[in-house]
Amino acid sequence: MPNTRGLTRRGLLQGAGGVAFVGASLAALKLPFFATDGAQQKPAECRSTDASASDKQLVISNWPGYIDPKKKSDSTFQVFEDRTGITVDYTDDVNDNAEFYAKVKNQLGACETIGRDMIILTDWMAARMIGLGWIQPLDKAKVPNLHDNLIEPLRNRQWDPDLTYHAPWQSGLTGIAYNAAKTGEVKSFDELISRSDLKGRITLLSEMRDTMGFMLKVVGADPTKFTSAQWGNAIDRLQEVVSAGQVRAFTGNEYIQDLAAGNIVACEAWSGDVIQLQFDNPDIKFVTPEEGLSLWSDNMMVPNHATHQANAEEWINYYYEPEVAAKLAAWVNYICPVEGARQEMEKIDPSLVDNQLIFPDEKTLSVAFDFMPLDDRQTVEYERDFSDVTGG
Repeated sequence: MPNTRGLTRRGLLQGAGGVAFVGASLAALKLPFFATDGAQQKPAECRSTDASASDKQLVISNWPGYIDPKKKSDSTFQVFEDRTGITVDYTDDVNDNAEFYAKVKNQLGACETIGRDMIILTDWMAARMIGLGWIQPLDKAKVPNLHDNLIEPLRNRQWDPDLTYHAPWQSGLTGIAYNAAKTGEVKSFDELISRSDLKGRITLLSEMRDTMGFMLKVVGADPTKFTSAQWGNAIDRLQEVVSAGQVRAFTGNEYIQDLAAGNIVACEAWSGDVIQLQFDNPDIKFVTPEEGLSLWSDNMMVPNHATHQANAEEWINYYYEPEVAAKLAAWVNYICPVEGARQEMEKIDPSLVDNQLIFPDEKTLSVAFDFMPLDDRQTVEYERDFSDVTGG
């Protein structure tokens, strides 16, 4: 299965390393990145007239390589344009959640347009923008496929339980990858960070919520609802692991190259990346740790002052057709959020139908967990704690 994504969805600056991401985020925090006094808005007061009926345009910002080839006559993108008559200005300029936030925060905070009708951001940033009142509510009547076909594990998110403001574009799992020929089985995150034969031969992710979700699990806390004391226990345990020399590095998706080259033998990993490694090396395994799996999504949202909201809703409804969703999933190799797409995949690529990293079963998803939404104070404090330990 070809893959031209280049970057994962989970947040590296283009061409930069994972540790650089954490450092860049904290540098922004000191400006201060998350200071939003006066930025809170009321979506109803930051609306533009919707020109969709007379102006068949749509402007989208998404992550790089997150759609099947647009220029192919039978691509999902081209079929949408042909079917609807809507011309889509699609830009892959979301290289990192924090970077994109910094790009648009002044305009959105001042109730001004950002020149886009749709933006696609990861759960925690989506939650933040919704909380700030920067996102327009979707017309439920115009996105029936979303409400009918979204898979159950992605419903009832704490920050938007009724799908009022967001629609998952693609989802993924964070778990463990390892080279079975060199390590044998690695069953748990606790084992990953403590086995002596893995010392200095593993990497963890530079995304705070990914790594600390598992660390909270390791110390017996619930990542969806934890106290400051439990956070302290988890960050202290991570410090012990780092001080012991267990971790080679905290990375973004460059762990892919390190695992393929044998520089590391096991790592915290994102599901979509591992599929690509397995095509070249069947010894590479992705495992559900005993602690569970972190489940995340990148989400379609309509920002304030979008001028083509109805066209954006038509896009959402289209991509929640099972046949369209299956075609997209066959290209990007992340979890398809659309019920019924697995059956449609039988016609497109039967080899992917039983792939647990694209269509995980109920058993796999039953152990998936989310990360508790953080307020501004917690975000600053916890990112700083994490950076202090990881060297970001």
